[in-house]
Amino acid sequence: MEEGEEEEEEEEKEEEEQEEEEEEEEEGEREEEEEEEEEEEEEEEEEEEEEEEEEEEEEGKEEEEEKGEEEAEEEGEEEESGNGKQKNKSEEGKKENGNKNKK
Repeated sequence: MEEGEEEEEEEEKEEEEQEEEEEEEEEGEREEEEEEEEEEEEEEEEEEEEEEEEEEEEEGKEEEEEKGEEEAEEEGEEEESGNGKQKNKSEEGKKENGNKNKK
């Protein structure tokens, strides 16, 4: 082979190597971008999950408060009705006692 042909072959090899290196770099950059996008998506999902959990906790607290208020109201009603029953019983007892005394 002549010297000119050898030089051309070497230049072609160098160009091919450079192209391969550039392709590898581009591929590496693409992979990095994809990884970053995936990380961002994961972070967003985590944030959404945290927000949902916080909302659920708040809803749970509100429900507990409402239940507590309802229970307090029911207890108040029971106390009122309980007192009323006692009053009725004591009135009936008075009537019975009065009837006994009359006999």
